[in-house]
Amino acid sequence: MRVLVALGGNALQKRGEPMTVANQRANVAAACAALAPVALEHELVISHGNGPQVGLLALQASAFDDASPYPFDVLGAQTEGMIGYLIEQELGNLLPFEKPLATILTMTEVDPADPAFDDPTKFVGPVYSKDEAHRLAAERGWVVKPDGDAWRRVVPSPVPLRIFEQRPVEWLLARGCVVVCAGGGGIPTMYRPGTQTLVGVEAVIDKDRASCVLARDLHADALVIATDTDAVYLDWGTAHQRPIRAAHPDELGRLWFPAGSMGPKVEAAADFARTTGKEAVIGALSDLSHILKGTAGTQVSMTMTGIAYG
Repeated sequence: MRVLVALGGNALQKRGEPMTVANQRANVAAACAALAPVALEHELVISHGNGPQVGLLALQASAFDDASPYPFDVLGAQTEGMIGYLIEQELGNLLPFEKPLATILTMTEVDPADPAFDDPTKFVGPVYSKDEAHRLAAERGWVVKPDGDAWRRVVPSPVPLRIFEQRPVEWLLARGCVVVCAGGGGIPTMYRPGTQTLVGVEAVIDKDRASCVLARDLHADALVIATDTDAVYLDWGTAHQRPIRAAHPDELGRLWFPAGSMGPKVEAAADFARTTGKEAVIGALSDLSHILKGTAGTQVSMTMTGIAYG
């Protein structure tokens, strides 16, 4: 079975945890403990988020020289290499030496007319208090928005259209390789209007939406969106919260979920199920083996009627 697992940001950086290499490596090692058995049994593609990492690199770059900050496409490429290295090494330590692994720097095409450029929504970087966030926004020209009980910088998150490196990923999978790609949603790129010139874009693509596009085009048998909760919950954070165990994508699409957290995951899972007829699952990475057996997470499938709650 060909499986694409999209690692949530919590697999790399826990909320509020210092963004040290040691912490990130420890989190990656824990994620790889769940991924290793899947890599031995199935064709495995791994995508991952990069919001905290790309935000940190942006801060570091601006501290060096405010006059010439590094654009987000370049920062995205840097995080793909860094995080891919950590995943390759930690996963390789758990797999037989003969099992090949590779990270591909992945470019993702977006539409230059995407309305997302006028309404930034993608959280990047660390969390701040409200006062500190607004001070930084005024100093650096940022857009900031509330993220739970804290504030963070937001940047445009255009819809991914295609992954340019799809064919090399397929070639590697055919040779039994575990592939790490589409990190952070891929490096945002677009064609200049009226030309065939590809250029970088000042944006961060949602990794769940990009993972859906990649899984669809790779004809994956399953898309697993790994997060820090065991399922999608209705009325999350209230006394009435309920886990959704299975749902038809159209029924799930009628419900509301926060745009900055569960919303893109639900949209990506529903879109994959709807366009491919195959199953997408949202759940905890630690439950990965049970997710693939159909006994954990929120299963999104065209064969489901309505919504089943846990």
